[in-house]
Amino acid sequence: MSETIHQRRIIIGAVLCVAAFALVGIRLVHVTLLKSWESGRAATIVAARADLVDRNGQLLARDLPVKDLYARPAVFWDKREAARDLAAATGSDERRLLSGFNNAKHPYVLVARQITPTTEARVMHLGLPGLEFEPGGKRYYPDGRNAAQLLGVTDPDNNGVSGLELGLQDQIRASAGGRVATSIDMRVQYILAHEIEQARQTFSAHAAGGIVMDVKTGEVLGMVSLPDFDPNQRKLGGGDSTRNIMAQDVYELGSVFKIFSFTLAFEDHTLKSLDETFAIGQGYKIGKYTIHEAEHMPATLQARDILAQSSNIGTSQIALRSGGARQREFLSNLGLLSPVKTMLPETARPLFPGANWGMIETATVSFGHGISVAPVTLKKTAASVVNGGRQITPTFIRQAPGTDNRGRQLIKPQTSQQMRDLLRYVVTNGTGRKADIPGYEVGGKTGSAQVPGPHGHYLPHALRTSFFAAFPVHDPRYVVFVLMDQPHGTKETGGFALAAYTAVPAAAHVIARIAPLLGVPNVAAPTELASQ
Repeated sequence: MSETIHQRRIIIGAVLCVAAFALVGIRLVHVTLLKSWESGRAATIVAARADLVDRNGQLLARDLPVKDLYARPAVFWDKREAARDLAAATGSDERRLLSGFNNAKHPYVLVARQITPTTEARVMHLGLPGLEFEPGGKRYYPDGRNAAQLLGVTDPDNNGVSGLELGLQDQIRASAGGRVATSIDMRVQYILAHEIEQARQTFSAHAAGGIVMDVKTGEVLGMVSLPDFDPNQRKLGGGDSTRNIMAQDVYELGSVFKIFSFTLAFEDHTLKSLDETFAIGQGYKIGKYTIHEAEHMPATLQARDILAQSSNIGTSQIALRSGGARQREFLSNLGLLSPVKTMLPETARPLFPGANWGMIETATVSFGHGISVAPVTLKKTAASVVNGGRQITPTFIRQAPGTDNRGRQLIKPQTSQQMRDLLRYVVTNGTGRKADIPGYEVGGKTGSAQVPGPHGHYLPHALRTSFFAAFPVHDPRYVVFVLMDQPHGTKETGGFALAAYTAVPAAAHVIARIAPLLGVPNVAAPTELASQ
């Protein structure tokens, strides 16, 4: 009996030993072939990000499940063959892989990041040992290039590095698994991008851009910067650019700046009336300098026509009545002398005269030379001029219906009304005629500026053209700004490349297409100046 008991105990002990050795063996295989050692690669944790959607719920950006592929080359039977096969399956560089496989200091080698299920299937078909797939996420942008600089991109670890992906990072992280509704209206964005690209191609411009914004909420409905890039690719193609010229570049924008010169004149009552006549002549001397016109002007112009026909000489005379110190104070109060702070991380500091802000600086600044600002800065400041005179800051988050984000009063409401009437007159009787869209009562101002070159000189025959527009101008709801960098005249424009021929038609096409979508009624209420 005791012998039988001893035999059973021996059998049970043997079974337990076999089981223990089997478990140890399985664990060894698991550690050797599938898992990293303590001294090896640490697990990568990729934080999830919320979807970005436009104001109507259309998807703009989403995390897609992907995997990072690592290899343990110590278990490969042929490292050269493994490098060749993995490179073919994943698109990785074969020489990099082989170099990593032959480096004994690193037990794990990163083969490829963010591989798709299709690529994973190809890798699995190779039957190689020592491979590990680390789950992660890849940001996907279904609209590709559309709004690329505006939305921005993430890095391989799913952290925002530019655009709204970086600027809204906190909201995107806090809403992981949910969605963040932006102010963008992709219908507007598509139209804006299409018209800007058409104009850029027509006039062979180096670059171009546009912005559409609500003047009461500050919501940016569309922002385009060309050339652009494909955010779904991790490399740029020929001619691509990640730079958002509307936010992070500054330009001398020329005569569109006359909006602020006339606003100052109305605020300071330095104009007797819009009927007041100014001598224009062939040039206006200030010390050793002479102010010239971009185009031929009559010998005299009334104040209203100084803005409508965009006279540099007339605007200079009006600005000098207020003087340089007052001009600087006024522009600073409007926010033109400091960077605009938005949810976009891309920003630019304006360039303007320093301590020596004398008569010639006052004159040139009055018509947009000698001062450089970002297009987004000019657009938001001009929006404050027409929205009743109240400060407005661009936002990229959708606001509740009926929201009014206008802040402190920058100029008198009466001044804002006067400027709206005058900007309407520019479109009906001046350089903005091509934006006079029946029924939508557009008001606006053109800008055609010389392009600064090296050594403080302007490039010959090079222009930067722009157009600021508000509609419907008697009670503005939206503003549009279009910029074209060095457009060229065409046969249809008689060789002219001024804003009236380049930027104005592009803005007009945008307004005509987006106004019905945005519910702007097609009715014209004549302003006082336009009816005269």
